[in-house]
Amino acid sequence: MKMMNQRQVYGKKLVELGEKYKNIVVCEADLGKSTMSYMFQERFPERYFEMGIAEANMVSFATGLALTDKIAFVNTFAVFASGRAYDQIRQSVAIGKFNVKVVGSSSGLSDFGDGATHQAIEDLAIMRAIPNMTVLAPMDAIELEKMMDVIVEYDGPVYMRVNRNDLPALYPEDKPFEIGQPVVIREGKDIT
Repeated sequence: MKMMNQRQVYGKKLVELGEKYKNIVVCEADLGKSTMSYMFQERFPERYFEMGIAEANMVSFATGLALTDKIAFVNTFAVFASGRAYDQIRQSVAIGKFNVKVVGSSSGLSDFGDGATHQAIEDLAIMRAIPNMTVLAPMDAIELEKMMDVIVEYDGPVYMRVNRNDLPALYPEDKPFEIGQPVVIREGKDIT
């Protein structure tokens, strides 16, 4: 089975979308080499904003960019997006329905090596509780890439989690992604 890395695909796809959409901007919380947003920085330095370890400020800044018709991609670890930046995501981005795409990298237990402080086991629950927030968790890098094509066209707040590790490619390459639509990997009769 083919293995793919969501972070690598995310970084490359962000550059591809940046070529097509001149209003995409990227905000990063000092993790560009880890989230792979550095790829966008290398290609479009004038549209890349390194905010340091200031996740809450970064989200507020991205909201301001969204007010100027930018599509703002905000990158940090999932645990920091759902924790340190929660108030700004809820108050500034989601309640106002602004076009900010919060990308939580190293989601779930995929960052096991950095310990419990970097493990986002509650990010989905937190983000799903926020009004107006569309929450996406791609099963693999193929679905992630298809999701990005959709969310860049979606006018509103999105939280998308990105896994740190290589994962098996499962999503059918010929199937388009639609927000809110389930994907059947294979039919079966032995489980519900």
